[in-house]
Amino acid sequence: MLNDHRQLSRRRFLGNFAFASAAIAAGPGSWAIRPDWANAAEGPIRILTGALGFAGNTDANVARMVVDEINETGGLLGRPIELLIEDTASNESVAVGNVRKLIQRDKVDLVLGGIASSMRNAIKDIIISRGKTLYIYPQAYEGKECTPYLFCTGPVPAQNCDRFIPWLIKSGGRRFALPGSNYVWPQTINAYARKVIESSGGEVVFEEYYPLDQIDFSSTVSRITSNKVDVVFNSVIPPGVGSFFKQLYEAGFSRNGGQLGCVYYDENTLEMNQAHEIEGLASSLDYYKALAVEDPVSAKIQSAYEKQFPGKFRFSAGSAATGTYRGLKLWEAAVKEAGTIDREAVAAALDHAKLVEGPGGPAEMVPGKRHCRMNMYVGVARAGQYEIVARSAGLVDPKEC
Repeated sequence: MLNDHRQLSRRRFLGNFAFASAAIAAGPGSWAIRPDWANAAEGPIRILTGALGFAGNTDANVARMVVDEINETGGLLGRPIELLIEDTASNESVAVGNVRKLIQRDKVDLVLGGIASSMRNAIKDIIISRGKTLYIYPQAYEGKECTPYLFCTGPVPAQNCDRFIPWLIKSGGRRFALPGSNYVWPQTINAYARKVIESSGGEVVFEEYYPLDQIDFSSTVSRITSNKVDVVFNSVIPPGVGSFFKQLYEAGFSRNGGQLGCVYYDENTLEMNQAHEIEGLASSLDYYKALAVEDPVSAKIQSAYEKQFPGKFRFSAGSAATGTYRGLKLWEAAVKEAGTIDREAVAAALDHAKLVEGPGGPAEMVPGKRHCRMNMYVGVARAGQYEIVARSAGLVDPKEC
């Protein structure tokens, strides 16, 4: 959940809604509409971002940072952006009501957010079909979302798996287990992973799914060790994943040469276990903090975020921070090209929008596909931090729609 504890005077506050945390307009520390906007009489351009859990807090912080930057450099079309941050309580019925209210009453021009695919599916019709509004979904997800006016800016299975799984086979072995939580993302990415494993000369020893709240994985760990599994391609999610990894470690999986892989694991989730329990874990993401050492643009973005939002909500790819940054900057480019916030014109421009500089490198929408090409990296956990051990030669195609 998202709670913004900033203290605002009534004179400076732009809007207060049920479950809404804040409305951001202008630069850091300034909550008043700037008086010198050329088209300020038309009012601010409004966007909404939904926040879910620790990932939602990170994404909301990124949205604040990007909106501040845009407004500090003149806004869009001579107008400021107003950011409405909504606490959905990780509840689809709450989210549906709040999104409907903010589209119908507050006339937002863009909705950006949602973490779980079930949340995206719950709110997309209200946004797109009934609300006639653009929707950007920033999270890494299972793919197959090909709805007009819905643009996806996080990685999908082809980007996560096509280079990562051959790397796992080369470094870990051929015999795979595919344990996952019992919902759409693990099932879909495992179906894709199985094809890549088998076409790359590997084999799937077993594939099984567990309730979202399961924390005892003793039988699964026993099956992994007794079947001499080389690689565990994990899609168990929190809260169970921490227990699962701990139980794997205690059974000697990594000490006996086993390789652990998990495509969503980022700097935030690394801290769910003791460093030694996940030493050598490999992940496949579009950004790692380690890139800031070698890439000046990534370093600038990372530094700006940490300065503005010090604390536990880290700028990381698995939390959709990169997808949020990418989505807002691509939308900004599309609005500038379109010269309007009309949905049809902005969608047409967003269809081919490009981001020259971003976290992890440039990115671009694939024309006609509403998904994003981006760089991908393999990171390995060493002493509680990621080291980048492999990277794509260029922007990786999502192969969607």
